[in-house]
Amino acid sequence: MISGNVLTAMVTPYAVNGEVDYKKAQKLAEYLLKNGSDGLVVAGTTGEAPVLSSEEKLRLFVAVKEQVAGKGVLIANTGSYNTRESIELTKKAEALGVDGVLAVVPYYNKPPQEGLYRHFSAIAASTCLPVIPYNIPGRSIINMEPKTVARLADACPNIRAIKESSANLEQIARLRASLPPDFLIYSGDDYMTLPILQAGGVGVISVAAHFVGPEIQEMITKFKNDDISGAKDLHDRLMPAFKNIFATTNPILVKCCMNLLGWQMGDCRLPLVLPTKEQVAMMQKLLLDMGCLPA
Repeated sequence: MISGNVLTAMVTPYAVNGEVDYKKAQKLAEYLLKNGSDGLVVAGTTGEAPVLSSEEKLRLFVAVKEQVAGKGVLIANTGSYNTRESIELTKKAEALGVDGVLAVVPYYNKPPQEGLYRHFSAIAASTCLPVIPYNIPGRSIINMEPKTVARLADACPNIRAIKESSANLEQIARLRASLPPDFLIYSGDDYMTLPILQAGGVGVISVAAHFVGPEIQEMITKFKNDDISGAKDLHDRLMPAFKNIFATTNPILVKCCMNLLGWQMGDCRLPLVLPTKEQVAMMQKLLLDMGCLPA
């Protein structure tokens, strides 16, 4: 069963030759679990999934599993717009011992709601692992409607969570009303975490937790302990981090932040590019303002 307040969508480190740095991924995974994260999503969008080969993804799953086994939840991103390939990667990830899989709403080919239902049903039927659908209409073009999620929850015992990035609070409210009480709704956007908690969500699959993980964990904990004012204060203080790292395409700027913090994550692979000088300066100021860098 998937659980936790903060699951961090981990960046993929590259060596100077552009190859995946698996040892650095292990160090980053361990660091994140010691700094606010309850679990990790590996090889997701923030991990540059579209430019990783299946072999690279599987090696990442193995490397991170070796480092964090028993310390936190490991969610492997195995979904794409290709149902057969998603099933194949899911089966391989299950054999490697991951704790669950994330599968995005198919992008580009724009299936109707029935196609979404059959896509996720097929993935869920192929594995005993928990399956987390990822609804992100800003990238996939189409929106998975609450009625489709409710059908999946009813038909698939291992679909008991969703990563929701529609930024539509009315939709979140309809999801909560139509789903079983034990179905977990995770915000897929850092800045929407508190509003989604207020609408019945449980936490966030975060990007900003790379450098403000303890603060995000504290915000969610305060909310769940009925310290709404304290949670709101933290939300307001964290908002510059939540917004500014998305000033250009993710994960360009979160990787820039980690590099500024000395992690040497490498550049993003094409078609993503280096941040501009202005963006680097903005990230440096952000890290200074957040207390992540010494003044």
